[in-house]
Amino acid sequence: MGNTISLASLNELFDFNYWARDRQLQTCAGLTEEQFLRPLGNSFPSVRDTLTHLLAVEWLWLERWRGQSPRTLLAPGEFPTLAALSERWQIVEREMREYVAGLTEDAFERPLTIVSTRGQEWTYPLHRMIQHLLHHQTYHRGQVTALFRQLGVQPPKVDFLDACDAGFRS
Repeated sequence: MGNTISLASLNELFDFNYWARDRQLQTCAGLTEEQFLRPLGNSFPSVRDTLTHLLAVEWLWLERWRGQSPRTLLAPGEFPTLAALSERWQIVEREMREYVAGLTEDAFERPLTIVSTRGQEWTYPLHRMIQHLLHHQTYHRGQVTALFRQLGVQPPKVDFLDACDAGFRS
């Protein structure tokens, strides 16, 4: 069975992922500290906590693909400010892009076994895990959009075709 995504498409989706993330982080720069940390009753309490989840899961999957299986996620308390969160995410992005740049089509098909944070073993082809991560990020970006609206803040457009129209790969 062939994989369902090419390396070129994968790179485009990672470019989109970071373009959308950056637009949301730019919007966060206009929030007060109180707004950034305010509990709003969503899957994760605040904008900061939701963004930390996005960062933490991206870091977690990268670590898994590099042969580690961390048992805990990064905690929101590790990122008291938007600057702290952004700085760590830039590091994870650089490492993720380096990892993706080193992939071959063959690596995509190879099954990987990882251990979940709950101790369960999962085995999937790498391309499925990558697609899972990218869909996860999109899902939770939608939650960030909803949190912005709860705060009375105009959320940025972060849809894929909006990114294409904006020339996000330029």
